[in-house]
Amino acid sequence: MPLNRRYVLGGLFVLAGLLASVLLQSVLGTVFFAVTVAYVLWPLRRELVARGQSRRIASAGATFGAFLMALFVFVPLVVVVYFRSDSLVALLGLLPDDLAISLFGFEYALTLEAVSEFTILVIERAARRAATAAPVLVIKVTVFVFLVYSLLFYGEDAQRAVIALVPSAYHDAARALNDRARETLFAIYVLQAATALGTFVLALPVFFFLGYEAVIALATVSAVLQFIPIVGPSVLLAGLAAYHVAVGELLRGVAVFLVGGFVIALLPDVLIRPRLARQTADIPGSLYFIGFFGGVLTLGPIGVVAGPLAVGLFVESATLLSRELHPGESAALADDDARSGESTEGPSDSA
Repeated sequence: MPLNRRYVLGGLFVLAGLLASVLLQSVLGTVFFAVTVAYVLWPLRRELVARGQSRRIASAGATFGAFLMALFVFVPLVVVVYFRSDSLVALLGLLPDDLAISLFGFEYALTLEAVSEFTILVIERAARRAATAAPVLVIKVTVFVFLVYSLLFYGEDAQRAVIALVPSAYHDAARALNDRARETLFAIYVLQAATALGTFVLALPVFFFLGYEAVIALATVSAVLQFIPIVGPSVLLAGLAAYHVAVGELLRGVAVFLVGGFVIALLPDVLIRPRLARQTADIPGSLYFIGFFGGVLTLGPIGVVAGPLAVGLFVESATLLSRELHPGESAALADDDARSGESTEGPSDSA
């Protein structure tokens, strides 16, 4: 195939992609998450095929595994709310009928009836919005599942099509970027799960020493809320602090908000994410930190994945450029890494 014809077809491919992104912009987030999940599930699908399963069964099994993982994230929250609903009602019953708040010389009087009416109004509005968005959500979930399955089923064809558009001299760079994207996406989802688990572990002693009875339930809710960008466990801690202030426990409310906010809401993002990012995706912790929060603040929920992924591809591009500009130094560094690996493994082959 002539090179000019390849460039023309590649340009048509890019234009068609841009046109599709404009026409399908309402589901772009769903498509993006589906592509990233398919990237993460690809090794599982390939392993199932290697064990003798057909492409159809392997793709369906990997997709079903992703569905189970999603249920595993949100089912604990539903279970906690179901079994602790009586305790929540009992806590609300302890609120005083009248609450006076003094700020900057002004006094504000709140009644339990007014707070209840406002809460009911907010819940009703949220319920109406959820009912209105439910059909759209069902459609997006259906698109997500079918797209993940299709990407897994036709994965080899898609890879060959993309590689064919890349000139042969750049195949190594394309494969390096592809590997970096897969490793980064795997690390992102593993980091999210590890951060939620770390949040659960850190929340247990905090809620215990603060005198709460439902320690496991509160720690579980904190861990699940870690999957919600920006908000996270902070909304739970703010609600607990507001409740303690309402019942006259000012010091306890301040302790929950400050101590809990530092240990439960802040420490997992500061300690767990950067450390594991360096170990799993070979991304400096500071760059991952910037990518995570920058992506969330710029793109919203999709930035949880898009931000670190952009940072990972940037790091890999810088590595490729460095190797191209300084091939001798890259070869020397590779030899040093190989020698250090041999020294740590020991003389096992000599036996």
